[in-house]
Amino acid sequence: MPLVISVAQLNFVVGDLQGNARKIIACAQEAHAAGARLLLTPELALCGYAAEDLYLRPAFLAGCDDALALVARETAALPGLAIVVGHPQRASQDADVLSHNAASVLRNGVIEQTYAKQELPNYDVFDERRYFLPGDGTCVFEVEGLRIGLLICEDAWFEGPARRAAEAGAQLLATINASPFHLGKSAEREQIMRERVAETGLPLVYAHLVGGQDEVVFEGRSFALQANGFVAGRASGFEETRFSIRAESSEGTVALSADVAPLPPLESDLWSALVLGVRDYVGKNGFPGALLGLSGGIDSALVLAIAVDALGADKVRAVMMPSPYTADISWIDARDMAERLGVRYDEISIAPQFEAFKAALADEFAGLPEDTTEENLQARIRGTLLMALSNKFGSVVLTTGNKSEMATGYCTLYGDMAGGFAVIKDVAKTAVFSLARWRNANDPYGTGAQPIPERIITRPPSAELRPDQKDQDSLPPYEVLDAIVARYMENDEPIDAIVDAGYQRADVERVTRLIKLNEYKRRQAPVGIRITRRSFGKDWRYPITSRFRA
Repeated sequence: MPLVISVAQLNFVVGDLQGNARKIIACAQEAHAAGARLLLTPELALCGYAAEDLYLRPAFLAGCDDALALVARETAALPGLAIVVGHPQRASQDADVLSHNAASVLRNGVIEQTYAKQELPNYDVFDERRYFLPGDGTCVFEVEGLRIGLLICEDAWFEGPARRAAEAGAQLLATINASPFHLGKSAEREQIMRERVAETGLPLVYAHLVGGQDEVVFEGRSFALQANGFVAGRASGFEETRFSIRAESSEGTVALSADVAPLPPLESDLWSALVLGVRDYVGKNGFPGALLGLSGGIDSALVLAIAVDALGADKVRAVMMPSPYTADISWIDARDMAERLGVRYDEISIAPQFEAFKAALADEFAGLPEDTTEENLQARIRGTLLMALSNKFGSVVLTTGNKSEMATGYCTLYGDMAGGFAVIKDVAKTAVFSLARWRNANDPYGTGAQPIPERIITRPPSAELRPDQKDQDSLPPYEVLDAIVARYMENDEPIDAIVDAGYQRADVERVTRLIKLNEYKRRQAPVGIRITRRSFGKDWRYPITSRFRA
């Protein structure tokens, strides 16, 4: 009889210790009833990932201990089921000593072994050395005669921990993970795990978290690899599931089998990540819904479509706030899109407020020409109105600025940057267009085909804050801008290397200068979803005050 392994690919909530424990217990009961004898939960499943400075609070760690005891106690009546639970564990009762990123093997109500993660990542969005001490041992446990070596996430990115588990007699590697999503990450993970499989000659099961947590998203897509590196099974992405894998031993070798979900196109992955990020940020933080300013432009149109797919039309409100420079087609297209998606739609003119502000400042501005000051006034009036609606009705304001704008400062502090969650802050403008076209051609959530009017996609982008304004009046073409941002900001390419790649030095120096100058704005921007390998968030930590110039 093959050994059935279940992976609890679940969406946990940071700090909901009792809720997370109950979720694990329910999954364990289902797995046992289905014949499983091993259940793997993701990294730090018990407390949610990542709990950040909560790991430094003794009361939080004590609560995690209580939750682990609850899982052990409530699963004692599931004979023969081994449960691997990820949790923080105090390295010492001394409050000043850091804890371990750990996982315990529970069986028959007893904690049989506890393993501490050895390799602690401290790059990109990770700060594990701030919170944890590295472990130095191995964990090999037996389930129905099969010896299983336990690893935690980053351990499997290095050769040492897997090799030591194999030397300790493991016949199968089980790695539990909370590895944040970025485009292409699923394939990247599988390739790295193939390296561990090739080095050890052992098959591997990869148990992964799913869900959104502040700026990061975890896509799930747990998988299993045969000893030859072939994919033996893969769970679906961006949804909770109990993923089952069958392990069969024969003449000293272990063969795995499971269902294999396909890897979808990048646009599909990107859309799913944005939808899940919005759904979990709104839901886990208890907001009754979301609202946004709908301008008739492509950025706000894209955010509206994402929000409706994430929350449903009944929880989304769109507000059109025309100024004296708003084109008629912007009104028409905004109304059209709101009607297509069935959301509440309101129009609030900002013309009276704009005139009132100009009148109040007339004496101060006497003799001076109109410039970006008056443009920013319009954006700030809109931000004030949206935040007033948020205060009154409780819905979170979704901002609509993209990564190209955040990089170059083509956004207004306390204006279009005002809000609670920045949905597309890590989506470049060129990707905004491709995502809009993809969503019009696909209806993954059944909320309505072609939600975005075609003219919104094809018309030249404009902030509409002065007569005949176009984005490209102030910025290089988006194809050029986005490529420079990706090379410089995401990949750390030097300026000379970007020029050597065929870009005009003037464009490269202008864009990189704008990136540096606008750090002060980005520090005051709302948190938003990370979908590239480097976002303007925890990945990017540059000083505001600096005289360094490359």
